[in-house]
Amino acid sequence: MLKIALLQILPCGSLGGNLQKGVEYCRKAKAAGADIALFPEMWSNGYQVSWDPKLLSLDAVADDGDFVMAHADLAKELQMAIGITILEDHRPSPRNTLILFDRHGARALSYSKVHTCDFDAERNLTPGEDFYVTELDTAAGRVKIGAMICYDREFPESARILMLKGAELILVPNACPMEINRLEQLRSRAFENMLAVATCNYPGGHPDCNGGSSVFDGMAWLPGLPDSRDMCVLRAGREEGVYVAEIDLVKLRRYRENEVYGNAYRRPGKYRLLVSEEINEPFIREGYRG
Repeated sequence: MLKIALLQILPCGSLGGNLQKGVEYCRKAKAAGADIALFPEMWSNGYQVSWDPKLLSLDAVADDGDFVMAHADLAKELQMAIGITILEDHRPSPRNTLILFDRHGARALSYSKVHTCDFDAERNLTPGEDFYVTELDTAAGRVKIGAMICYDREFPESARILMLKGAELILVPNACPMEINRLEQLRSRAFENMLAVATCNYPGGHPDCNGGSSVFDGMAWLPGLPDSRDMCVLRAGREEGVYVAEIDLVKLRRYRENEVYGNAYRRPGKYRLLVSEEINEPFIREGYRG
């Protein structure tokens, strides 16, 4: 069983404070038996995105700087993978980035948010270029992992590409209200792609956030059950804490081999409009939170 710890915690208002608190909660995750610990979106500064590009750049950290590499050292010490999230120093402008270290402290994945919230201050960030999948070595065995960040989850293409690249688990750092519709988006991404989706949000008390971190294991039917099952194996409340869920990788892989979703019966030749640049005009302009 693969154990995922969602660190649904409040930031401290400083880089040093966030580092200290993050280390403390990673240790709590390890004590709870976790194989992977995941932070909420942009933990390095508590998801503070300034409209002022100069202030934004001042708040960014290097992807090989002290803050990030402290988590590499911690992952090696704890023998636990850690998904640390940062406002990454980048040119021409910072990026919203997740860096995943394996249990040996090696960098396994670096992903920057593709679907930046360009209707808001995130328009000042540089979007990522692609979606990536890595095979992560954990104490529970190897697992193929990809990532989406917050607004990415609202585009079915994000999870679909990760599935096509072999992902069995998608990590989703988040910073927004997790209400019923967003939760159902995550359920849908898991269901339609036959993979697990683990989302870590900030708790209540953080601006525009309400907890609700969740894990969907991606298996709608299991042998011996007369009907479909609830794929939600964890849903946190508003409170700060470490929330741990288990994913049965053996059952998930068996399910993926036998069920009809994912890539089983797709007809890509019929989907050309999805990648056409001719229809690319957003119909939502302002007032939307992703």
